[in-house]
Amino acid sequence: MEDRIRIRSEEVLSDDWAVLKKTVLDYRRRDGQWETQIRQTYDRGDGAVILPYDPERSTVLLVRQFRYPAYVTGHREPLIEACAGLLDEHDPETCIRKEAEEELGYHLKDVERLFAPYMSPGSVTERLWFFVARYSPTDRISDGGGAPDEGEDIEVLEMPLDEALAGIYDGRIIDAKTIILIQHLKLNPIRG
Repeated sequence: MEDRIRIRSEEVLSDDWAVLKKTVLDYRRRDGQWETQIRQTYDRGDGAVILPYDPERSTVLLVRQFRYPAYVTGHREPLIEACAGLLDEHDPETCIRKEAEEELGYHLKDVERLFAPYMSPGSVTERLWFFVARYSPTDRISDGGGAPDEGEDIEVLEMPLDEALAGIYDGRIIDAKTIILIQHLKLNPIRG
C-alpha cells in the first residue's frame, strides 16, 4: 500500500484524553486514478477485553458502568459490558489480567487469547485484543469495582451465559465487544 498513499499534511486537532488528527492524503485507487482524501483519526491506544466463564455453573462475569457517549446518544442506562481496559504500557495479556483483578475482583489463571480486530477502522486506530478465561468462585480476591481514582464506578455482574445471550436479543446488552465474546463463547464453549 505504501506506493498508493502519499501524506500531504497532518494536523493535531485535539490531544487530551486521546489524539484526534486530521490528515490530508492522496490515495491511488485500484483503477490507477489518484484522489485527495481528508480523514480524521482518533487514537486512544489499543485495548484488551475478557469474558471469564465458569464451565461448572455456566456463568459469565460482566460489568455494568456509565458510558457518557452512549448516554448522550439516548441510551439512559449504564451499559453491561465485558471487562476491558487500555493497554497503556502493558502487553495485552498483562493488561487484561490487571483489569480483571481491578474491575472484577478475580485473579484469572488460564487466559486464552482469541483475536485482535479493529473495532471501528473508519476513524478509530484502536485494535482490541479479545480473551476468554475459566474462573470459579475460589478465584475471587476482592469486590472489584474498578479504580475510583480513574473515575471508575463499576458494578460486577455474574449471570448465566444463556441469560447474557438473551440480553443481546432483548437489548440489555448493546456493547459490540461484549456481544462478540458472548456469541463466541456460546459457539465455542470452554469445557470444565
